[in-house]
Amino acid sequence: MTEHLPTRSRIVHDALRSAGIEGAIVVLPDAASTAPLAAAALGVEVGAIANSLVFWSDDEPLLVMTSGAHRVDTAALAERLGRGKIARATPEQVRDATGQAIGGVAPTGHPSPLPTVIDEALAAFPELWAAGGTPHTVFPLTYDELVRLTGGTVAQVD
Repeated sequence: MTEHLPTRSRIVHDALRSAGIEGAIVVLPDAASTAPLAAAALGVEVGAIANSLVFWSDDEPLLVMTSGAHRVDTAALAERLGRGKIARATPEQVRDATGQAIGGVAPTGHPSPLPTVIDEALAAFPELWAAGGTPHTVFPLTYDELVRLTGGTVAQVD
């Protein structure tokens, strides 16, 4: 039943089901727009939050799924990936690329697939939580499901 979900989260739900991922989207009473807020609301370690960060690199968006316990070292990541400068996307670029607002960007449900990098540190957690398309929605999945869902490149991001 997805009637209670916001429109953006219904799109994410449908993308998850299409990918064979069964984790239910949970609507939180308060916004969980940061990893510490999400971790506190869910009662999990901050490192188990799969933060969706959108950057701009080589004239295109780049989605980085990072552990909530890490900060992305954009210079080191650009070097590891063989890309030009990686810079934080503007709120408008985030919305254009994902159809979602900062603080609620899901790893899926975008107008078109985004080049994605997955923080290798997320593999340490048996269950991850990611944003479900809005700052009030989240869903669980495994590391393997996240990699499969996004088609992402696994890398060290910090």
